[in-house]
Amino acid sequence: MQRRKFINTVSALSGMMLMPPAFAEQGTASADTPVSDPQQVHPGIWKFTFGTPENITPQSTRLIAPDAASLQHLPGVKDCPVTVTSDINERGVIISMPLQPNEYLYGLGLQFQSFQQRGLKKKLRVNADPVIDSGDSHAPVPFFVSTGGYGVLVDTARYATFYMGNKKKQPANAAKPDNAKEGTAGWNGLNKEDRYGLGDDSAILVEVPVAKGVDVYIFGGPTLLNAVQRYNLFSGGGVVPPRWGLGFWYRVESNLTQEEVKGMGNYFRNSKIPCDVLGLEPHWQTHSYSCSYVWSSNFPDPAQMLADLKDNHFRVNLWEHAFVHPTAPFYDALIPYSGDYLVWDGLVPDFLQKEGRNIFGAFHKKEHVDIGVSGYKADECDNSDFTRNWSFPELSRFPSGADGEQMHSLFGLRYQDTLLNVFNQKGVPTYGLVRSSGALAAPYPFVLYSDLYNHRTFIHAIAQSGFTGLLWTPEVRDASSNEDLIRRLQSVIFSPLAMVNAWYLKNAPWKQIEREANNKGQFAEGWQQLEAQCRAIIELRMSLIPYLHAAFVRYKKEGIPPFRALVMDYPSDEAVRDISNQFLVGDSMLAAPVVEGEKMRKIYLPEGEWFHFWSYQRYSGKKEYEIEVPLEEIPVFIKSGTILPLAKATLHTADPDSYQLTAWVFGNNIQPATLYESDEQLNPTLVKVELLWAAAAKKGSIKRSGVAKGGVNQYSVVEWKRVGG
Repeated sequence: MQRRKFINTVSALSGMMLMPPAFAEQGTASADTPVSDPQQVHPGIWKFTFGTPENITPQSTRLIAPDAASLQHLPGVKDCPVTVTSDINERGVIISMPLQPNEYLYGLGLQFQSFQQRGLKKKLRVNADPVIDSGDSHAPVPFFVSTGGYGVLVDTARYATFYMGNKKKQPANAAKPDNAKEGTAGWNGLNKEDRYGLGDDSAILVEVPVAKGVDVYIFGGPTLLNAVQRYNLFSGGGVVPPRWGLGFWYRVESNLTQEEVKGMGNYFRNSKIPCDVLGLEPHWQTHSYSCSYVWSSNFPDPAQMLADLKDNHFRVNLWEHAFVHPTAPFYDALIPYSGDYLVWDGLVPDFLQKEGRNIFGAFHKKEHVDIGVSGYKADECDNSDFTRNWSFPELSRFPSGADGEQMHSLFGLRYQDTLLNVFNQKGVPTYGLVRSSGALAAPYPFVLYSDLYNHRTFIHAIAQSGFTGLLWTPEVRDASSNEDLIRRLQSVIFSPLAMVNAWYLKNAPWKQIEREANNKGQFAEGWQQLEAQCRAIIELRMSLIPYLHAAFVRYKKEGIPPFRALVMDYPSDEAVRDISNQFLVGDSMLAAPVVEGEKMRKIYLPEGEWFHFWSYQRYSGKKEYEIEVPLEEIPVFIKSGTILPLAKATLHTADPDSYQLTAWVFGNNIQPATLYESDEQLNPTLVKVELLWAAAAKKGSIKRSGVAKGGVNQYSVVEWKRVGG
């Protein structure tokens, strides 16, 4: 009956589906003639308009405005740093930009299989299984940056193809070039520089299919990092998670009951293992594929469970996806605001329409958030048509006027809008997970993850995601050995969201890594030692929260990614241009995660002087080192001149003792460390706190700019420790 009602309603609405959406007037040109001169839209940002851009794009559907005020504070750029031309033909729009010799390119979203993009071809498609280097991604973003000191955003929701140089067009008067080389090695014998044309004059070509026009935004530098900052602030500025979101997360086995979930919380508290967030996986619902969003019989009194967990200082995050099962109470109301194809027999909401977002969000607010849910894990909002074939087809149509291709490109973003608005209405902050995102995503409090599980790829993604306003967690699910579990846990604590996802393990993985034995309650011999090792790693994460929180505040205010590749800060250092297995955390910390089986680790340290976090050994920069990596240590280095505030490791971030700091002072020429005291509200009041070091007196002090909430200061330094001074 529900299916028949859905089909009849769609038939009646077929004309409305082709009508222009409410945002049709945005992002369009006044004529089909390409606009050749760029328009400056913000300081250091220019827009080229070619032809008549489509109505549905990332820019035209965005709901968060640029941070115009913060853009005013970036370094000035007088002229547009790159020239863009276009050709509009039967294939769509072809955009061209010059590319200088030895100019390196980065970005295009969450690209698992490559880092430096020059010389590569990428077709940006949303795909849940991006296992080859084609451009498929959980979060493809049509934005890239250059070591030439600029960034480019192609404002399209189409599956655009980016040719990142190395495509040579035959000249009008073709002739054998004077510098033609002889040899028998052929293509396979070329080195990387010749194969990708890194030293040649070239061009970036972008083909946007179907469209009859497009807007292209240019972000000036003058440095690569400045261009990234400008893009993030144009997106609305980075997100500042609540402190509990930066704590440790644990997702429980999917079939646990209400009492068993509370029991898992008690296990963490009794075992003195820090944890701030418990996640519930699919079976908290009466139906999960597609979703009913209704509490199952495993949770007879969810409000009481949430209250009990809150008393124990736990937040709760719910798994879901956006495909709405017929048993969902708002199914009928959503039918007019959904696409013409089903997924797992569920409606596909048109999140480009306010009505669809409101219907979906209103139920979530009433049944989840109003009784204490703190966030969501928005799963499967990417597209698996290319591999497992479960999502809606690209030929789908939606009431907003979007087709399936456009909706796939925007679905994850507008899903985030829908969920974020629920918490905005409630007046509380959130932090959660999402499996698909895209352009202009920096302001959203959602962190990407994947069902893939290659550890090296997961480490790479921490560095790679920072070019395009994305956050990524290399979540821990299972392990092939105790060593693998430790190394994965070490990696995840140096990421935007530190989480173990034990959705198919009834007991913590450190008790037993073998799935079948774990679920039978058969614990490994000597598991307590592994638990202690994992506890120490999680405690390290808790000690880093003040430093991480400050890095996220800078992300919000200045657009500087809290986790970023070395090339962002050191673009002129050729040695860092291909390094994605180590990255910067904030301004002063370098992390180099280790994978199972590695006893030695090659690490490159950029210019300056660095200190090993564990041994305090001093290292000179602009050098590569091969160091031993004991199992209990992840290689971390602190830049000389840093005051590193490490907090007391508490069981949760609500403990007032979590504001007690030990200030570590590394090297000479010490710079102030800036922290922020927050009232943890939706739009938090932030009090700036500076840690200062007087070299002559060999003494530290605290300086505050403002008054904390209630006049009570939060941070205090209980000890100052000197390293290498």
